[in-house]
Amino acid sequence: MRRKLYFENLWRWKCNLKEIELNKKIINDIDELNMTEWSDEFEQLMRNRLKQGSFRYGKIKHHGSLNDKAEYDRIDSAIVRLQKYIDTGNTEYLVDVSNMMLLEYIEGKHPLKHFASIDDGEHTKIKGEKK
Repeated sequence: MRRKLYFENLWRWKCNLKEIELNKKIINDIDELNMTEWSDEFEQLMRNRLKQGSFRYGKIKHHGSLNDKAEYDRIDSAIVRLQKYIDTGNTEYLVDVSNMMLLEYIEGKHPLKHFASIDDGEHTKIKGEKK
């Protein structure tokens, strides 16, 4: 096995994922990933709504910034909006959920708030696939 393929499969083996076979295409180009693994349209919709929201809710607090912005219950609001997306299919709710999670990440007050990169073994399953 080629060395590069070995290292690309290493995390797959750790996560109990199917390994990349030698004859499969391997994505090597970061520029390709930058183009394929993001939605510029979604990002623009998020940014537009964050700018508009700054007039209603105040600017985003960044570390050390002075801001008398109220605290909001974004987690429950995000859950409500995600359910509205499930019920209606209106993708604007997905933009709202994403922005609320961004703001929760930046401004959240959860007493145990932290970032720890983990692989808990829970991955998105293929629709219809049994676990």
